Amino acid sequence: MSLNTLSKETELRLNEFFNQATDPKSFAKAIRKVNYLLAMSLMRECETMQIDLKSAKEGYFWLNELAEILNPYLDVND
Repeated sequence: MSLNTLSKETELRLNEFFNQATDPKSFAKAIRKVNYLLAMSLMRECETMQIDLKSAKEGYFWLNELAEILNPYLDVND
């Protein structure tokens, strides 16, 4: 398994982005809403949304991973 390392510039830009973004819980909620819309479009085979299915599946997975990092929805004991 290989590890991808980020350049210092990329690290700084990511850090700046996440520090300026809304709170993690709101950001995770927005990601989940977008993923819901993406999933619904794919399930309904929306003709207006011509996308690469493999790319969409990978994007869906990684956006969910990011949402879980920002706000662990499944691990919360409310």
